[in-house]
Amino acid sequence: MRKILFQLTSSLNANFPKLRNFKSNYFVAFILVLAPLRIYAHPHSWVDMKLYVQGTKDTITGFKQKWTFDPMTTAYMFDGEDMSPAHQQATMQKVADSVMKNLLNSHYYTYFYDKNTPIKYLVATDGKLTKKGPKATLSFELPLAHPKKVTENTLVLHVFEPTYYMDMTWDKASDITLSPALAETCSFKLIPAHPTPEEVSYAMSLPADADPDNTLGQLFTQTVKFHCDVPNSSNNKAQEKVNEQPK
Repeated sequence: MRKILFQLTSSLNANFPKLRNFKSNYFVAFILVLAPLRIYAHPHSWVDMKLYVQGTKDTITGFKQKWTFDPMTTAYMFDGEDMSPAHQQATMQKVADSVMKNLLNSHYYTYFYDKNTPIKYLVATDGKLTKKGPKATLSFELPLAHPKKVTENTLVLHVFEPTYYMDMTWDKASDITLSPALAETCSFKLIPAHPTPEEVSYAMSLPADADPDNTLGQLFTQTVKFHCDVPNSSNNKAQEKVNEQPK
């Protein structure tokens, strides 16, 4: 999928300076604050993700996430900031706090469902930025509002930026880890996105001044589908009825 996205972005770079009007994008909420005059310089932002699924043997309780940004986006983040050795740590925390505050308004780009029912989160914690070479990594914990009982196969997770300015990708299944207790009961499958040729053409056809399309990101997102060994509920109910019968 990354190859398709790279080809898409290369084509966009060759034809116009940006994919769409970026100013309505939730990601802009922190990027524009940090580098409002240079956003046109890079028409696409790339994020490599890692995910740790927190939980017990029969519940999911939250997600630890790490997002590593490409060098250009990293440069936007720290443009104009004091990154001298004496102030670098404080600067990175200040920027991290700004990022986390703005991501709150977009649900941290994280969408967790039981069938079609969205599962709610609390406010994310422990947001911090680190920097290695030209790339910055944002890490944070996203606890669920209530522990979610695992199901046989109805829980799915997506992480994506709605307008598809940012490509957010797990490069391989090993970038996702279940807690040891949860792994006793559950596994997962990382399902790639399968946009149609028409959807790819649509993304490529957007003019530079087009309004952001908040339905686009979901067409290019991966899916994490959980599979868990749980007692058969129908058998349990039948057994309960048997137990309730007079003896």
